Amino acid sequence: MIKNHPGEVGAARSLVFMEKKWFVIHTYSGYENKVKANLEKRVASMNMQDKIFRILVPMEDEIEIKDGKRRVSQKKIFPGYVLVEMILTDDSWYVVRNTPGVTSFVGSGNKPIPLQQSEVQAIMRQMGLEEAHPRIDLDIGESVRVIAGPFENFIGTVEEIYPEKSKLKVLVSMFGRETPVELDFTQVEKL
Repeated sequence: MIKNHPGEVGAARSLVFMEKKWFVIHTYSGYENKVKANLEKRVASMNMQDKIFRILVPMEDEIEIKDGKRRVSQKKIFPGYVLVEMILTDDSWYVVRNTPGVTSFVGSGNKPIPLQQSEVQAIMRQMGLEEAHPRIDLDIGESVRVIAGPFENFIGTVEEIYPEKSKLKVLVSMFGRETPVELDFTQVEKL
């Protein structure tokens, strides 16, 4: 819900979202982790835990092979941006906006725009966070049709389900014998 406060002097219209949403804040590039730490301290010191919940610097693993050695490092998905899960009120906006290193909220003018749920899920999935795993309504022994990938249009039987990886093992008939194939949940449909 958006709530306007007419009569405010020198300020844009107030925005209030009564449910928690994810917002994106812009920071100086390279200062994302410092902004996260500063904001966490401000939330604690100003007792805003009931309005500002989670602060994330979206990261993903990057694999580098240098001199024949494999190295995994963390890479920022959106350099210069930090995600904040919060209930937007004048007070929570003020705390976030006036945190050292924060340049602005992403939105139109002084109007922060929350991320859509599908955008949040895509970011969480890219980061490899648990809550982003899709669920599948299949049981072991059920028949499925492969709808994407090299085994498209093959019919198979679910042998194992790996919910933590969003994958399943399906037995498909190839060259006259059952062959196990590991597929993503999104590559199959229930018959």
